[in-house]
Amino acid sequence: MKTVDITWQPAEERFLAAGSHGQQCLVNAPHADAEARWTGFSPAELLLAAAGTCAGWDIVDILRKQRQAVEGISIRVAGTQDEAPPWAYREVVLHVTIRGHDIDRALAERAVRLSEEKYCSVTATVRGVARVGFELSVVETAATAVEPGR
Repeated sequence: MKTVDITWQPAEERFLAAGSHGQQCLVNAPHADAEARWTGFSPAELLLAAAGTCAGWDIVDILRKQRQAVEGISIRVAGTQDEAPPWAYREVVLHVTIRGHDIDRALAERAVRLSEEKYCSVTATVRGVARVGFELSVVETAATAVEPGR
């Protein structure tokens, strides 16, 4: 079982979320002044971040196993929410950009597809409520001395 401990920090008007590995994340909380500056991610943004990083984890792991010369991966996650409470997501789209030298597009597509269909627990959970989609871009970079898969 995975656990996350949440503590409200009223003076900072935020929550502190601590994961089971000791890592921490700041999450915005209700502010006494509605115009006050945000103090962390919103919970809804964290869901998008979780979907993107879960898929990214899978994609990086798969591309390494495929020995692709990946230099970078970025993921922009866009979510469309209902206009009324509880503002559930109706659509979540992950725009994945893979940068590297001589990346095999078919292997990159396979990595994304495996994350989408088999491995990513977050998008699998979200898919129960919202439509989840993936888009892929592959950007060619100059050859480097980096070993494939590193």
